[in-house]
Amino acid sequence: MSLAVGIVGLPNVGKSTLFNALTRAQNAEAANYPFCTIEPNKAMVPIGDARLGELAKIAHPQQIVKATVDFIDIAGLVRGASKGEGLGNKFLANIREADAILHVVRCFNDDDVVHVEGGIDPVRDIGIIETELVLADIETLQRQIDEVGRKAHADPKMRPTLEALNALAQHLNDGNPVHTFPRTEDSPILPVLKKVQFLTDKPTIYVANVGEDDLGGRESGAVKAVKEFAAAKNCDVVVISAKVEADLVGLSDEERTEFLQSYGLTESGLDQTARIAYHTLGLASYFTAGPKEVKAWTFHRGWTAPKCAGVIHTDFERGFIRAEVISYDDYIRLGGEQGAKEKGLMRVEGKEYVVQDGDVMHFLFNV
Repeated sequence: MSLAVGIVGLPNVGKSTLFNALTRAQNAEAANYPFCTIEPNKAMVPIGDARLGELAKIAHPQQIVKATVDFIDIAGLVRGASKGEGLGNKFLANIREADAILHVVRCFNDDDVVHVEGGIDPVRDIGIIETELVLADIETLQRQIDEVGRKAHADPKMRPTLEALNALAQHLNDGNPVHTFPRTEDSPILPVLKKVQFLTDKPTIYVANVGEDDLGGRESGAVKAVKEFAAAKNCDVVVISAKVEADLVGLSDEERTEFLQSYGLTESGLDQTARIAYHTLGLASYFTAGPKEVKAWTFHRGWTAPKCAGVIHTDFERGFIRAEVISYDDYIRLGGEQGAKEKGLMRVEGKEYVVQDGDVMHFLFNV
């Protein structure tokens, strides 16, 4: 399963520096001028999960395979991006390909790094980006209204869809994002929303990029402003210093721990950002554990056992018979599969079973 998070923000807010840290490699150019990122850089980022290490202590595998999320480093947007300013149309198309947005906001002062708006004001900066996304969605929506309008003239069944699209247009023109537009499971607008993938209908995580002095629990007014803004929208916030994260690249695990502790941190921004992105996308992990490998398999919360089996191979879903399931806690507490079997805690589940995060699973199938 490949799901992508697009990293967006104004120029010079630290997106490419963060991308370097996320990928643990200096493979995205970071420079002090707008649009130094032209083509989007893409990387597959592993999700830190301590449970894999605990499973490995019992299963003694040859390798451990982590779950991943793809990150896309998208060039900085500016005022007028929805009208093509700063190569805006190209960059907006890159965002449309993402499943969620990681919005990096500058909360650090540095006279050596140009701010395209002249000074630090994170809420203003967020507003610039989100206004451009709303304007782009208005333009996209108008094309849908024109198309559905033509169909509605000949087919009265299309009129409820047209009415819903016009209501959405008013919602956007009032400055509201698509994701706050009311909808139900039988809403006539749902097929259009699924087809079009509006920019402002994507879940968003805000990253407050701070200076080194603002780490370890110290919050500037800029960070507080971002948190208040995000809380009002029910969005997550990650506070990081992209510069510090970049400095972690290449360090051993022991050196990384010591470095983070010097800033009063227990977790890197890399791990926190990837983990929150995973959760924001509605993802979870089930595990397979054996002498060959311990592996985290990514699935959408709410998926049934056959659907999750299909993550391994489509044949597993097509020929699904049953799943043998041990909860993570039982697997660890009882020392693995044999101990769980002896206590009757390896369950046999059928096609209707909804897989839970952390389930240790074995699938039986026949094709």
